[in-house]
Amino acid sequence: MEEDFVKLINQNQGILQRICNIYFYQHPYREDYYQEILIRLWKAYPKFKQKCAFSTWLYRVALNAAIDLVRKESILPVCKGLSAQEDSICDSCLEENYVVDERERLYQAINQLPDVEKAIIILYLEGYEYKEISAIIGISDTNVGVKINRIKKQLIKRIQNGRQ
Repeated sequence: MEEDFVKLINQNQGILQRICNIYFYQHPYREDYYQEILIRLWKAYPKFKQKCAFSTWLYRVALNAAIDLVRKESILPVCKGLSAQEDSICDSCLEENYVVDERERLYQAINQLPDVEKAIIILYLEGYEYKEISAIIGISDTNVGVKINRIKKQLIKRIQNGRQ
């Protein structure tokens, strides 16, 4: 069991890195929180029933652990480096010379979202489909679509307001 767990974690280590980068970037105890998430994954692993992909289960447990740590420690998360899809949110408000600045504004806007909305948009930016996001977050596919559209509008508005 231990060998399987280590193998699966090594194959999906990028997921854990992204979650830690988003929730604990530039936090002095980032590595400690990474270890805490690994411990929670290990404790939850015997309950993994393989009804979904391991990466889906990993995202769900790791996101819940990160959100729990943020709430317990009153950490203010800072986003960094999500994916190429992040530009899809800002397409209507990007100018060629300000791409880096706009990306930073996107991260700041994401940080202002409630935890569930933040998790949804992170998964969306990672390229997960509505059905996968639904399984991870625990809401219906339709609700995921509605929330993503609302979150996108909210982020665009915050980014545009931040320019003025």
